[in-house]
Parts: sequence; C-alpha cells; structure tokens
Amino acid sequence: MSQATTVLLGAIAGATIFLGLPVARLRGLPKPVQGLLNAFATGILVFLLWDILAHAGGPVTAALEQRHNATFAAMAVIFALGVAAGLLGLVYFNRSIFSHLRHGTTTATPQALSLAIATGLGLHNLSEGLAIGESAHVGAIAFTGVLAVGFALHNVTEGFGIAAPMTTETKPASWRFLALAGLIGGGPTFVGTWIGYLASSPYFSVAFLAVAAGALLYVLNELFSLGRKLNSPPAFAWGLLFGFLTAYGTDLFLTSLQTA
Repeated sequence: MSQATTVLLGAIAGATIFLGLPVARLRGLPKPVQGLLNAFATGILVFLLWDILAHAGGPVTAALEQRHNATFAAMAVIFALGVAAGLLGLVYFNRSIFSHLRHGTTTATPQALSLAIATGLGLHNLSEGLAIGESAHVGAIAFTGVLAVGFALHNVTEGFGIAAPMTTETKPASWRFLALAGLIGGGPTFVGTWIGYLASSPYFSVAFLAVAAGALLYVLNELFSLGRKLNSPPAFAWGLLFGFLTAYGTDLFLTSLQTA
C-alpha cells in the first residue's frame, strides 16, 4: 500500500470525529438530559483511559517478563514521565491559556473542558494513527483497512465525548470552535499514520499513550466534578455505565474485525 493511500485512510479515520461534534449545538435541554449526556461522555472516557493504560503498559510489562532490564527501565521511565506530562502539563496549560474561559472559579468552563478532552483524545488518536501506518509499512494491507474502519467507528463516539460538555452552555458552540476541537481531536490520526508509515518504534507508542492517559486523568476529574452538579448519584451512575458499555461494545466490534 502506498504512503499516500495509507495517509488518506488515516485522515478518514480521524475525520469521523466530526460526526459526533454537532451534539454541542443542542440547546434547551432539561438539566437531567444535560446530566445524562455528560455522564454518558464520562463513561466513554473512562473506558478509553482503561484501554489506553492497557496498551501503554503492555510493552512495559512484556519487557519486564522477558528480563530485558534496559528496555524495561527505559519504557517504565517513559511511561511515568508521559503520564506526568499529560496530567500536569494540561493542568498548567489550561490555567494559563484557557483562564479567560473560566467564570472566576477554579472549575473549567464547558469550552475549556471540551478542548482539554480533544487534546487528550488527540494524543490517543496519534497512537491509533501509528498503528495504521505501521501495519501498512509491513505490508499488512487487509489489517490496515480493518484498523482504519474500526478507528473511524470509534472516533464517532469520541466526537460525542468532546461535544457533550458544551450542551450545558447557554449559547450554541460556533462551527469554528467545533472545527478547532475536531482538528485537535481527529487531526493527530492523520499525523500518526504518516509517522507510523515512515518509522515504527514501541517507545513512541508508549510515550504517546502515556501522555494521553495523563491528559484523560485531568479531563475525568473535571467531568466527575461537573457530573456531581448536574446529576443525582443514581442518574450519574446509569449514564456512566451506559457510556462505558457503549465504548466497550465498539471496542469489541473492532476486535472482532481484526480477528476475522
């Protein structure tokens, strides 16, 4: 498969994130519905954090089990620094860059939260792009197509996760803002595909996934705080469960495609 075709597949896989973003323009929703949407988005991100940590920790654990001490030490340090960079970096970046989007409190506004979610998912999608590019580089053409289709389906739910916090705003999100959020969240799939086609490295994969995990830790802290304001505990739990199972079901479908 040519580089141009591979990169095009990566671009398509990333672009589907835009399909879930128009949810951000919904207005006049009752508070319970807003709460359910945000709880659902939180459940999706909880699953993604679990999935990211499993994939990021896999190479570290494998190096330890195989007694590759130098490789294990390097990957463990990369993993720890990546999580720290994603979590603390987003905290300080959000405080300095998005301070004008806050309402005089320490809680991020829906706009800032949506951009933070897009940032974390963008780092995650960079690693997905790496997987597409790497599989094409080694000549696994059918597997490359399966990955692109699966990630494209998965990114629709990620677009919803970015958009859900914006449903609590009084004014609808502008199309320009949604375009920016979509580029931040989906664009890295294209970039990762290009990098993965040219160079394959487990160290890169662990680094990107670890940073994404750290960023999602920050995002989930904000979403849980928002969820407590919008929902009763039972309502939040049901929305959280539904979102988690939806993301899990999508992942199982992707896995079934890969093993078919």
